[in-house]
Amino acid sequence: MIDFSLTEEHDAIARMTSEWAGREVAPRIAQMDRDMKFDRSILGRMAELGLLGCSTPQKWGGAGFDYISLGLVCEELEYVDTSLRVIMSVHAGLNSLTLLTWGSEDQKKRYLAPQARGEKIATFGLTEPDAGSDVVGLRTTARKSGGTYVLNGEKMWISLADVADNFLVFAWTDSEKQKKRDHEGMSAFIVERSFKGFKSGTLHDKWGIKAGNTGFFSMTDVEVPAENLVGREGEGFKIAMFALEQGRYTVAAGATGLIRACLDASLKYAKERHTFGKPISEHQLVKEMIAQMVSDYDAARLLWLRAGWLKNEGKRCAREVSLAKWFATVASERAASDAVEIHGAYGYSDEYPVGRFFRNSKGAVIYEGTREIHKIMQADYALGYRSDRPIRCMLPPHEKQK
Repeated sequence: MIDFSLTEEHDAIARMTSEWAGREVAPRIAQMDRDMKFDRSILGRMAELGLLGCSTPQKWGGAGFDYISLGLVCEELEYVDTSLRVIMSVHAGLNSLTLLTWGSEDQKKRYLAPQARGEKIATFGLTEPDAGSDVVGLRTTARKSGGTYVLNGEKMWISLADVADNFLVFAWTDSEKQKKRDHEGMSAFIVERSFKGFKSGTLHDKWGIKAGNTGFFSMTDVEVPAENLVGREGEGFKIAMFALEQGRYTVAAGATGLIRACLDASLKYAKERHTFGKPISEHQLVKEMIAQMVSDYDAARLLWLRAGWLKNEGKRCAREVSLAKWFATVASERAASDAVEIHGAYGYSDEYPVGRFFRNSKGAVIYEGTREIHKIMQADYALGYRSDRPIRCMLPPHEKQK
């Protein structure tokens, strides 16, 4: 039997997230976007509501909700603005869920628990000036020296780069394997902002997600304690791929919320705006664009819900997550473009939110694997060139706490 209904717990966390974001952020998000300033107080409120640790087990300071709950939070946050969902993607998805699976008990105590409570903010450090989709192209190195690793390198396009306290950083620990582009020479580390030699900065000329903090950080002879190595040496690439799957899931759910935001804005405007003696909602080509948003929203939501269900079952679902991320982000870009068209000249102004929606939609088809990367992945799955191999047992958050 197929059951698409949500539990009372699911409805409650979605409603709480929607009400908070709609009440406290939505009225001022347009100005925040214009000012291109990140409001740090939002992190405090998200922590108070338990959103930052919603899928971290209670044992480690979180709420212990499941993956569906995480997806619902992301959808509701991006309905208001993409910058809100990005916080969940990097803090809860890319970082905390990765530490939950790959981190040691000591690392969970020192880092995961404070992150779940919102006492510390976390992010993810993989992308570099010359390395994005080409992960093994990164140049950051980590040299073992006694009881520490000495890290050198620079990371770029990092969400919360100038805000986060803890960074999950990837670097080469084997120079010979680096020369051969052998990903088994990569490792993962927890780096604190307070470590000597760590510096960060903010990028100020972004085209979209202007209300969010995006930047870079550099490490010059940063000494990282050996106990901050996540997993074992050489497991960095596997850990990165695991983390990206969690991030892609949150992006898929968030992009679904953006489609809904475009749809709602378009419905409202189409009924109010009159041309040729009638509301534009009665024109067939406007109806066509609205119908596309409706079908895209339902399809995107079903795709991320399927991925969330598989995660709750502890099953590998890299293919399903990839498909959900690819479809939802491309559909959100289409919905935002059509929303601008429906609004006409006003869509090209800041008077209505659809221009912001369009600018924000572009980022998601690039990060967490470009649309092209996901197209290739889906083709490879269909052709039998790629299959899901267990990286590490991935049990749902609500079962981890038992």
